[in-house]
Amino acid sequence: MTVKFAFSRPTATDEERNRLFTGYRPAGYGGLQLKSGQYAPYLKVPERFLEEWGHLDGVGSALITGGSLNEQGIDELRERFHFGRMIGSELIVFCHGVSRSKVTAEDIRKFADILSELGQEAQQHGLKLSLHHHYDQPVMYREDFDIFFDRVREGTVGLTIDTAHLVKSGHADCPELIRSFKSVIDNYHMKDFANGEWQILGRGEIEFPQIFKAIRDSGHSGWISADEESGGGIDEGLAECLSFLKSGFGKQS
Repeated sequence: MTVKFAFSRPTATDEERNRLFTGYRPAGYGGLQLKSGQYAPYLKVPERFLEEWGHLDGVGSALITGGSLNEQGIDELRERFHFGRMIGSELIVFCHGVSRSKVTAEDIRKFADILSELGQEAQQHGLKLSLHHHYDQPVMYREDFDIFFDRVREGTVGLTIDTAHLVKSGHADCPELIRSFKSVIDNYHMKDFANGEWQILGRGEIEFPQIFKAIRDSGHSGWISADEESGGGIDEGLAECLSFLKSGFGKQS
């Protein structure tokens, strides 16, 4: 089993973004999974992104994006395919910004059809499209995963597992879901959760030992990203999250 550790964190200012971009490699991470605001200013000018940040290995290993699957949303997703190809990304991580309360099982199947087509387009750009399940988004409940991935065309759309969103969505057995969908999981967002709030890894209430075991047993050999959204400091999050991940996967510092 070979995993690659990445980091992801929202930033509010250019100064914070720059600190994140220049800090993840010295901290020991292999890549950054970028929030939309961190690459959006460069979408029309990918050459400027490369000029400023292209010397950093893994700086845009994944692009996280959200939206709907209407005409405008699909155009925006395609724009990210182009940008990702230009800067050397591997994954486009899609958060489907529609409330679960507004969709039916048949809607989820239709979304799977649309994303299957888009996943094939992503592959033409040398990218993989990965669905990030979310609390109060179309793939939220346990049965939603079955409905969606039973319909998705094989090999077109992967799954980004987010530990905290699973727990917030009511999944009592996260390892079961990891075991059941190991064939499509291509990315992990590791995040802790307690008292209704995101927490730095190791500070919350999620029982990670069995999650680590399920991931190890699955033979996952891709990205595992600390998705740090607790609001803590950048340096603090970089250090604590990597230490926690290395401990969980038995890697030495």
